[in-house]
Amino acid sequence: MADTAVVAAKTKSMTIGEGGTALALTALAFVSLVVAAKAYTPEYALHAYLFTAASAAAVIAIVNRYYERAAALPPLTIDGKPNYNMGPVKFATIAAVVWGIAGFTVGLWAALELAFPAFNLDLPWFSFGRIRPLHTSAVIFAFGGNVLIATSFYVVQRTCRARLVGDIAPWFVVLGYNFFIVIAGTGYLLGITQSKEYAEPEWYSDLWLTVVWVVYLLVYLGTVMRRTEPHIYVANWFYLAFILTIAVLHLGNNAAVPVSLFSSKSYIVWSGVQDAMVQWWYGHNAVGFFLTAGFLGIMYYFIPKRADRPVYSYRLSIIHFWALIFLYIWAGPHHLHYTALPDWAQTLGMTFSIMLWMPSWGGMINGIMTLSGAWDKLRTDPVLRMMVVSVAFYGMATFEGPMMSVKAVNSLSHYTDWTIGHVHSGALGWVGYISFGAIYCLVPWVWNRKLYSMRLVNWHFWISTIGIVLYITAMWVSGIMQGLMWRAYTALGFLEYSFVETVQAMHPFYEIRALGGALYLTGALLMAWNIWKTLRTPALEAAPTRAFAMTPAE
Repeated sequence: MADTAVVAAKTKSMTIGEGGTALALTALAFVSLVVAAKAYTPEYALHAYLFTAASAAAVIAIVNRYYERAAALPPLTIDGKPNYNMGPVKFATIAAVVWGIAGFTVGLWAALELAFPAFNLDLPWFSFGRIRPLHTSAVIFAFGGNVLIATSFYVVQRTCRARLVGDIAPWFVVLGYNFFIVIAGTGYLLGITQSKEYAEPEWYSDLWLTVVWVVYLLVYLGTVMRRTEPHIYVANWFYLAFILTIAVLHLGNNAAVPVSLFSSKSYIVWSGVQDAMVQWWYGHNAVGFFLTAGFLGIMYYFIPKRADRPVYSYRLSIIHFWALIFLYIWAGPHHLHYTALPDWAQTLGMTFSIMLWMPSWGGMINGIMTLSGAWDKLRTDPVLRMMVVSVAFYGMATFEGPMMSVKAVNSLSHYTDWTIGHVHSGALGWVGYISFGAIYCLVPWVWNRKLYSMRLVNWHFWISTIGIVLYITAMWVSGIMQGLMWRAYTALGFLEYSFVETVQAMHPFYEIRALGGALYLTGALLMAWNIWKTLRTPALEAAPTRAFAMTPAE
């Protein structure tokens, strides 16, 4: 036995991934330490020290892992079956729950600040201008991003029947992405921002995310190419579109020139109306590909899997994919109606936005009709009910969005709370509910445990649904009232209401919004408790067999 261990130790060597990653992170730690010493501001120095500490910790972890692991890397198959790598999936799933609670809490705090300004505590770190981007990034990129990474790594392995490509790479994606979230979030509180909607992190954060995202694409694409299943299931097409398009959007919108290596400040290469156009080409397609295409990948796998039914129409899913991909990319200019953007560009954005209604509803119909023959499960399975309701919210939001892009409607809705109501009907109802459903599925499947309490899932569903209804209806009423008051004139041609009067009229609705947000957060806390109790229960003796026949491509 001892001789075997000696032979294994002699034959073991570092892989290219282990050695290359360790060397790269060592260099990053050294450069970050130099930057920290010469940084122009203490806030930037803090981030440089964080990069140093994280890089050094990662190098130590890689070296320790090398000495502790067996001579050979984990096999691709065991007894002829794929040896799935679920470690990164587990980490990203738990990170999603943690970041979700944090993001919803900050969102509630921001809503309370708007209703009761004393909540900013007269401290710069808690001012609305800093915690608002903290909220949006936490719920979109921290919560939503981790859900997408967890589900995509799970789905691509199961549908391709292949282990994730790379040994260190999947962990680099998960840990590197979450480190980016830490840098971005602390940066907002410290006042480090480039002031671009959904793209607030400064140049060094963007560079780090670019490296992480390229590795993410390579891992995902490599796993698809390694597949033993000849057919590429449609969910993988949506995930690939999300990963690839977000990379292009990120590079284009964040093209910037830093003031110095020792300064956190940079200047975007675009200026004026060109910057606005690039920003909303990015901003709208961040919604279109991060918050839509990626989560449609979740819908196309988890709803059929949970319902034990094949996708209603595979042909419709392919039409949905290509129509969505082609049309979404052109819709960004509708955010710039009645601005300096040329009128033809505004009209182009409006036209493509209206055309988007058709493929979006095609996808909604495909998701809901997948339950054909299994509608009774909505009464007994609150997880499936949550995911199906999310698809209904997707349909509602993708009807309201094209409607609001019409110039006549936009003249009333733009810059009002109606937009906030629209965004949150999609965010809380579509993205939130499909994410919750995926988490409720992943935890029992990946950890091989029975979910602690379906009754808690039911409570989560109803409490958060009431919260969503309160939130979006309050913002709809507030926004339409706000727009009407802004453009009301007296008989003499003067504005009938001052700005302060509109703010005063909106105050009750801001209180209702805060209540709705509190209910939504309460539901998420119930989920966190349910997940915690599930993980503390003993594992099942054998993994449950889940028969699921995928429809071949037509």
